[in-house]
Amino acid sequence: MEKRPFNELGLSAEVLKAVDKLGFEEASPIQTAVIPALLEGRDVVGQSATGSGKTAAFAIPAIERVDPKLKRVQVLILCPTRELAVQVAEEVNKLAAFKRGVMEVPIYGGQPYDRQIRALQAGAQIVIGTPGRVMDHMERGTMRLDELKMVILDECDRMLDMGFRDDIETVMAGTPPGRQSLFFSATMPPAIRGLIKRYTNNPVEVKIQASAQNTPQVEQIYFEVQRRAKVEALTRLIDRYDFRHGIVFCSTKIMVDELDELLHARGYATDRLHGDISQTQRNRVTEKFKRKGFEFLIATDVAARGLDVDDLEVVFNFDLPNDAEDYTHRIGRTGRAGKSGRAFTFVSNREIYKLQSMIRYGKLDIQRGRIPSIDEIEEVKENKFFEKLRTTLEAGEYTRHERTIDRLLEQGHASTEIASALIHLMQGGMAEALPPGSPPVAPSRAESYGQQENYETPDRAPAHDRHEKPAYDRPGRTGREQGYVTLFFNVGRKQAITPSDLVGKIAGVTRHPGGIVGAIDLKQRHSLVDVAEAQADDVLQKMAGVRLKGVTLQPVPAAQAG
Repeated sequence: MEKRPFNELGLSAEVLKAVDKLGFEEASPIQTAVIPALLEGRDVVGQSATGSGKTAAFAIPAIERVDPKLKRVQVLILCPTRELAVQVAEEVNKLAAFKRGVMEVPIYGGQPYDRQIRALQAGAQIVIGTPGRVMDHMERGTMRLDELKMVILDECDRMLDMGFRDDIETVMAGTPPGRQSLFFSATMPPAIRGLIKRYTNNPVEVKIQASAQNTPQVEQIYFEVQRRAKVEALTRLIDRYDFRHGIVFCSTKIMVDELDELLHARGYATDRLHGDISQTQRNRVTEKFKRKGFEFLIATDVAARGLDVDDLEVVFNFDLPNDAEDYTHRIGRTGRAGKSGRAFTFVSNREIYKLQSMIRYGKLDIQRGRIPSIDEIEEVKENKFFEKLRTTLEAGEYTRHERTIDRLLEQGHASTEIASALIHLMQGGMAEALPPGSPPVAPSRAESYGQQENYETPDRAPAHDRHEKPAYDRPGRTGREQGYVTLFFNVGRKQAITPSDLVGKIAGVTRHPGGIVGAIDLKQRHSLVDVAEAQADDVLQKMAGVRLKGVTLQPVPAAQAG
């Protein structure tokens, strides 16, 4: 079944604004079929399980049918469980965010009656509830349905399996005869067909088959992660598995932009795709990604559609997709051409129920995983650096410096101390020395990216990957480089700032290539950063007010710094 843009479905500007904010760029097949029929006033019978994106299919028309000035129950949505009722109520709330005067309330057993009664008396027009509690309110007289315009039965087969048939009959008998009806069910046994025949009028029938299938070559894992911790979880997983080529899917264009900037500021080579990017720019980014011109593509579903890349190592679902079919389309971009791949999905506590529904609907095989700890990441980096150093020693392909080493030995330094100091320096360790016994840490992604033979240097690569003079501390430097202006930044060693932090942040925020940054001189409480003269004013303007390591930046020309 086809998909259509939401702006072709006859929706109000307020609902379209909410849909755009939620990141729904295109209606799913069930939404494309159901929304127009409900908006026309038709009764609908939909055969589809949770996980197909059906909640928005009935929630959007329900919101559109509500008269905000009438403070009476106008839409009733019956759900089999309190968990589903709460989930549906949350989605209704988000979709009605810009519909002034529209209120919803979830009603279910186990919650005090007085709270629900207050919400009904306040004029909630959309009630989402379980059959037993809805029937109780009808019998108590605390919920009247004489102004009801639409009744929706979600997961009808589950409600019958749970013994709610008599409650459903009682509720439906108490609804006005002219109301609109919608039945959603994964299966259509005779009992449900009987309800449909009794309580609908010439319904439109929509059947959505589950087409989601597992990809045998893809290892699928989900991680329970709070939203504020997703970026940290993402970078830990990238570093743990040393991924170098993958896609990160986000639900909104705003999140794509934010994540692209955050990852770039941390030294990862990224670019982005979403609906607001011109087709010319999309083509450029797509072709560069296919050539492995950068590591990670941050994208929305629609923007990444049609992208054909055979050797992706990983797909990250930074945001949970809308339905099981979208999930399958996403993860199908890895594990191609006989190669194995990985698909990692982040879910918050409230999204677990939605993920479980998608798993049931699409018959998905997704295992729960654990985010690696900092210690595990450091161990991976140490092992990687160790292997690189060992390989170099065994190959003998390095310049010998016996004269310098002999001089240090003559001054009483032990060979192990000399080696440790050299490793410390080559890892950007001009900052505070590591405590005794600390393991060496491999170079950051920003420091090592330009050394990868299989990659082009990205346009926005850090300065020390592109500039002939690397961006690191140079104590005692005698002046700025020619063609560069020295800027004063109010952060330094005290905030554990590194050159990579400054270069990545400047490049990520200003969108200038990292090569505009020259030498960096880290002090205890401030830093002096050489920036190409042509871009210096723009850097000063765009970096002002940006936060780095908890400090609000206030850059000024070094000549003006006190």
